[in-house]
Amino acid sequence: MYKLITCDMDETLLNEKRQIGAKTVAAIKAAVAKGVYFVPNTGRSFHSIQDNLETLGLLQKADSYVISYNGGVVVENQGLKIKLTAGMDFSVAKALLELGLSQGYCVHVYTVNDLYIWNQTQTDIDYLTGRVDDWTQMLADDKMDFLTSETITKVIVEILTEEERVAFRDLAESKFTDLNITFSSDRYVEFNSTTADKGQATLKLAQSLGIKPEEIIAIGDNGNDLSMIRIAGLGVCMANGRDFVKAEAQYVTTNDYNHDGVAEVIEKFVLNDERGD
Repeated sequence: MYKLITCDMDETLLNEKRQIGAKTVAAIKAAVAKGVYFVPNTGRSFHSIQDNLETLGLLQKADSYVISYNGGVVVENQGLKIKLTAGMDFSVAKALLELGLSQGYCVHVYTVNDLYIWNQTQTDIDYLTGRVDDWTQMLADDKMDFLTSETITKVIVEILTEEERVAFRDLAESKFTDLNITFSSDRYVEFNSTTADKGQATLKLAQSLGIKPEEIIAIGDNGNDLSMIRIAGLGVCMANGRDFVKAEAQYVTTNDYNHDGVAEVIEKFVLNDERGD
């Protein structure tokens, strides 16, 4: 029996209207009523999904959790209690900011509670609006030294073409060794500490709950979801997911994120208790 479902948000749980379909809401609530943990697992801040938790009946719920910043923070929903952090080295985060700005890109720097954006573009604003409640716009020549006492959970760079994303990843890899680098939403290159990814955070949370890896379902669509898909008993890629993610998943949904693909997984493997091949 699967005991924990961990699920990406954007392009997975949320449809193109940034909502959770009614069928998916009902399936998640039924799984939770059955005693299964439903854990959103997002690259974004846990603050940005509180309305989604309310929709799912998980807002301020004790013994329920969110994994955010690609595994940089695990939080218990009741009281927003921080259970785990895996931050970046400040000097590396600062160097990544400077590298991104030197190439003319928009760069996000995340702390546990706040988001700061340098060189923000209209495309970035359009994407964040409706997903992220608040951020601070910085000037291109503003330094980030005021964050030295904060935990830096993630740095991301907005790059709109895949060729340029790959080139920037390769450039960063040539300069830094202690980085976990992933892609998300077909627009961002995401940088975390090597101690932070969605899979590591899922395993740590599951272990604290007495849940084995084989009792986990992980559902995602893009590169930053691979780490959790790989460690789960059942790794799932959405129908709209990237081909390289589908290649590593044990199950690919028939329905995409606009047609309750997450509900398909829960109904098949949790509510009907089927097992993958």
